Amino acid sequence: VNSIDPAILFGISLYLIGMLGVGFYASRKIKDSDDFLIAGRRLSLWLCTATLTATWIGGGAILGAAGAAYERGFLGVIADPFGASICLFLAGLFYVRMMRRMKLVTVIDFFEMRFGRTAGLFSSVIMIVVFIGWTGSLLVSIGFVLHALTGIPENVGIVIGTVIVLIYTVAGGMWAVSLTDFFQVIILMTGLAVAFPIIAHQFGGIREFFAAAPEGSFRMIPQDATFPEWLGYIRMWMVAAFGFLAGQDLIQRALSSKNENVAQNSAYLSSILYLIFGLLAVLMGIAGSVLMPGLENPELIIPKLAMEYLPPLLIVVFISALLAAVMSSADSSILATASVFGNNLLPHLPGGLRKKGTLWWTRCTIPISALIAMLVALYVGEVYNLLLDSFSILLVGLFIPLTAGIWWPRANTPGGVVSMFSGTLAWIFFMWVTPELPADVIGWCVGLVMLIIVTLITSKTSPALPLTDANGNKIEYSDRLGTLSPFKKTSVT
Repeated sequence: VNSIDPAILFGISLYLIGMLGVGFYASRKIKDSDDFLIAGRRLSLWLCTATLTATWIGGGAILGAAGAAYERGFLGVIADPFGASICLFLAGLFYVRMMRRMKLVTVIDFFEMRFGRTAGLFSSVIMIVVFIGWTGSLLVSIGFVLHALTGIPENVGIVIGTVIVLIYTVAGGMWAVSLTDFFQVIILMTGLAVAFPIIAHQFGGIREFFAAAPEGSFRMIPQDATFPEWLGYIRMWMVAAFGFLAGQDLIQRALSSKNENVAQNSAYLSSILYLIFGLLAVLMGIAGSVLMPGLENPELIIPKLAMEYLPPLLIVVFISALLAAVMSSADSSILATASVFGNNLLPHLPGGLRKKGTLWWTRCTIPISALIAMLVALYVGEVYNLLLDSFSILLVGLFIPLTAGIWWPRANTPGGVVSMFSGTLAWIFFMWVTPELPADVIGWCVGLVMLIIVTLITSKTSPALPLTDANGNKIEYSDRLGTLSPFKKTSVT
């Protein structure tokens, strides 16, 4: 789309400048590395829910899932939004209370405290690889949106998006990310809620849209599938519902929350919001397959629908919403990478390099991780698969030790470390040897079996490390589940 209305361009530019302004405002709240990395543990329920929802409704949920739904309907988007919504619910139910109780700064702190230094180092490397891959997928999305909007080459769009996200993330850290996410999620929900009825109106209404959708668009279970296809289907659910759980971006929001209840309830609320608005994007992708069949790049369907069917003012809102979706995830992802480096890899560096401190190093690694992610984005052009492959690494390497660390007190250091290494190596091995089978499901099984066997064999010689908080105090195992009610009044700090 090369003939762009100047008013639309002005509106989008205004939005981008506004986000930079919020970032610089947030920078005034930064006193130390805790403020920068976990917002001083002061996020309220609504701010925490907004930043979690906005982080997850990124390029994968909007552009990637709409593109996958354009081609395959619901079966193309099992992982995201369906599996990812389950992940948020599971995080609230089983994980975030204990994480918040331990007063961690990153999820890597958990692996280090529970399974020792080697586990901390290995999980740091895994996390950085994952989030550079994920950031890459998000920067590709920014390139797509700016290309669809202005006609500039996608690579130029990737560079522009990287620079803007970089500036406000370096300035304000988690405060900037949370505040910009709050505005971005409101813009995003407004954009999707307004755009979908307008697109459905092209069919004559929502009922007519459902009738006109290609046959099988809303099928959730494959028909006449072969064994490898069934395994691939199971893999889609597992990577999203389990793999995403160990992500630094998800846990970072729990750690930034005011208390355990806020951590838990924001995960529940985000799960619901994410499913609703992720589904709107998926439905627009299915609508696009009828309104604009034969697209060369289906992941551009949402911006193309917006430019074609929305009035100019709504185009500004909607394209801003798309940019909001992607930028709110990209900033979180870049911050997640830098947090792990500054907080967890820094202590392993020689003493002279450590003198600058966590805050200085974290700020320095933000542009480095953004640059590497940008290079990934420039060379890998597809959003959805890059997103899934990144989180496969978390599924095979970290999900089992994370779960066992909280829920199986006997799980020990050798078991945790061997599980991480064996799951990851099995995943890499089977990707090469049997590419027709989902290597991540096999890697997950290997990691689980090895954790149990090695723990049982070594439990006498290597007792499990107890769960402790950041100050070394033993953690209570009681009330790990908390409550299913999002509005329980009691507060646990």
